[in-house]
Amino acid sequence: MTVRVAIVGATGYAGGELARLLLRHPGVTLVAAVARSHRGEPLRDVQAHLHGAPASLRIGADVGDAEVVFTALPAGEAAKQATAWLAEGRRLVDIGSDFRLKDPAAYPRWYGYEHTATALLAEAVYGLTEFARPALAKARIVANPGCYPTASLMALAPALRAGLVENDLIVDAKSGVSGAGHNVDEAYLFGTIDGSVRPYGAPTHRHTPEIAQEAAGLAGAPARLTFTPHLIPMTRGLVATCYATLRPGAPTAEIAAAYASTYAGEPFVRVLPTFPATKQVLGSNWCLVHAVVDEANRRLIAVAAIDNLVKGAAGSAIQNLNVMCGLPETAGLDGLPLWP
Repeated sequence: MTVRVAIVGATGYAGGELARLLLRHPGVTLVAAVARSHRGEPLRDVQAHLHGAPASLRIGADVGDAEVVFTALPAGEAAKQATAWLAEGRRLVDIGSDFRLKDPAAYPRWYGYEHTATALLAEAVYGLTEFARPALAKARIVANPGCYPTASLMALAPALRAGLVENDLIVDAKSGVSGAGHNVDEAYLFGTIDGSVRPYGAPTHRHTPEIAQEAAGLAGAPARLTFTPHLIPMTRGLVATCYATLRPGAPTAEIAAAYASTYAGEPFVRVLPTFPATKQVLGSNWCLVHAVVDEANRRLIAVAAIDNLVKGAAGSAIQNLNVMCGLPETAGLDGLPLWP
């Protein structure tokens, strides 16, 4: 028996990555690919890398008999359809932003729209899989984390949960241009980004409240956050370098133990003895983590590297699906990174 799934928003980068992984998933059947554009066209023609997709899988307007719906839509769009899908008995994994923030008032402030399904916010499970498994098994709605929050929280979580650092956090993160999606703005043209790195979005980037919300949950107390993302001239990859001051009296020796114990046995997380590089995770669902203490300043430096389209989007969504549906957590995700 396999799980029937649909992708809504199948023509974007995240939707294409979802299809690439789902088409090789042994426990899943991709029954529908939905998008506003290219309707009636074979998915494998619209997403030109999907050579193995059947010609019969065409871009449509509805999710068919899917049991689980993946949404990779612009902000506010998944919320408009979620209630109807749930009423039909389907489950939802939203790769967009519509269910990540618990406070309805945060959406007008950070995303510029009034949320249309506020009754569902409380029930949505924040799907940072490594820290959400018990809730995922019963979830009807999963809010898949953003790419920057995934790397930032994976880097900081062991120290925050162990109470080893103050809740005053700085995150300096860098992502490849695919994180912006299909965007033809001049800011993302080859001639603009090639050979150039620039910060953007601070201090009002949309992932700021998400990181702060989940960091507070891990620490058990409100978190103060300064988050600055950067655009780097490559297609895939994301690295988050995070800083936090150690609490008075916190032994620095406990840092390594906290990271080792938190991620022991995790199928997609590896704690490295050196700083990770984005190339080491390219095309995979791996998250590589390294933490070191600046002894002179009593400050933790924690780094995580991910592929923003896999562990930062489609891969973690499938990891969540596997837990939700009782499938092996690594199913469909066991491919190793590409190198070089």
